[in-house]
Amino acid sequence: MAQYEAVIGLEVHAQLLTESKIFCGCSTQFGRDPNENVCPVCSGMPGVLPVLNATAVEYAAKMGMAVECTVNPVSVFARKNYFYPDLPKGYQISQYEEPLAEHGKVDVLVDGEPKRVGITRIHMEEDAGKNIHSAADNVSFVDLNRACVPLIEIVSEPDMRSAEEAVAYLKELRSILMYLGICDGNMEEGSFRCDANVSIRPVGQKEFGTRTEIKNVNSFRHVRQAIEYEIERQKGCLEDGESIVQETRLYNPDKNSTAPMRGKEEAHDYRYFPDPDLVPLRLLPAKMDEWRASLPELPRAKRERFMRRFGLSAKDADQLTAERDVAAYYEAAVAAGGDPKKTANWIMSEFARGLADAKLTADQAALAPHDLAKLVNLIESGRISGKIAKQIFPELFAKGGDPEDLVKARGLVQISDTAALEAAIDAVLAASPAEVAAYQGGKTKLMGFFVGQIMKATKGQANPGLVGELLSKKLGPGAQ
Repeated sequence: MAQYEAVIGLEVHAQLLTESKIFCGCSTQFGRDPNENVCPVCSGMPGVLPVLNATAVEYAAKMGMAVECTVNPVSVFARKNYFYPDLPKGYQISQYEEPLAEHGKVDVLVDGEPKRVGITRIHMEEDAGKNIHSAADNVSFVDLNRACVPLIEIVSEPDMRSAEEAVAYLKELRSILMYLGICDGNMEEGSFRCDANVSIRPVGQKEFGTRTEIKNVNSFRHVRQAIEYEIERQKGCLEDGESIVQETRLYNPDKNSTAPMRGKEEAHDYRYFPDPDLVPLRLLPAKMDEWRASLPELPRAKRERFMRRFGLSAKDADQLTAERDVAAYYEAAVAAGGDPKKTANWIMSEFARGLADAKLTADQAALAPHDLAKLVNLIESGRISGKIAKQIFPELFAKGGDPEDLVKARGLVQISDTAALEAAIDAVLAASPAEVAAYQGGKTKLMGFFVGQIMKATKGQANPGLVGELLSKKLGPGAQ
């Protein structure tokens, strides 16, 4: 049986975080009543003229610079002609032969190994509206609030060979967009969405196989599942002697399968031509220099700096820098005196869980970075145990405040007084003669039982390291 490899390219649409639409002054705010954010321009009324949003141009150019594209000083808007009820003009204003940016790259880590994905092009375009279908009423509605919302389309080279690589690339793109502050990355609301082009070919073959396009997958998990399903479906077709049909398919997450939507369009089907209402876009060199100078430290550079400066693993640095606000929170906590590795562990575990449960970003958390650093230091100094820290963390996360004050108010300071601990240990050993005899007879795993009993007797406040030392002295090494 032939061995196959996948060939995957992604087309990502990112909504730009402008207050108004790309060719008119209507609001881009999500969640308004249907057709509230609409005017004659974005509803396609006859005789109206588009006016380009300068901020959208800046944001699109910055993304091109961030992924090392050549940002073209001259680009041209084109009309992409097709009919659909949510496209009131009968065409979409996009870019075709002369896009804003070309020939970039994104470097990602997949299972600890570096992978480079080429960027073919980044172009600007307007979004379409939204069709809403009501099966109960047997009617369809059109909401044009999204029509004319500014997008960039980021088209990759077909460089990915697995669903894992595709997801890693998508996550890196999303991080870059959010670091730049030009897209909120919200996949559920459609401001960051992906179409996946998938084909397979025998291992060693240079020519590409027939590809299918999977439309608008709205989560990283669904992207992975849809690509994996499509790869296996295509393998099954070839092994059964069937041909792959070039088509657009939709992913059904409930069935974890893809199904045909329509035949795959080619560029000539859209009859592209330069938009006569928009002059070529010309970028001034001084303006491009200004934009380039304003770029922030991007995820890859921040990851490398975290690994170099704080001694973090590639995996931990990747997790901490995925969201710009989390990275800033971590740096602030370390600057306040938190141990870099232990602070990282708390942010990636308890803090991340708190953010997810409360649906907050790191900069919205009540627990300030310097107070998290204090909590880490209370554990390191032996004043509280890790167990007590986890007990009080939910309250600290919800309300904020000084963890030391909370520990004192609750009487939770860890017991490190040798005499007090010896008294507790003597009481536990006196109450457990059978276990003591068993331990001294060779069942040394009972050490955990004794520590547990002492922690229970001291309401979790005994210093576990000191308890272990004192127990070992009193019990002896145990029979060999």
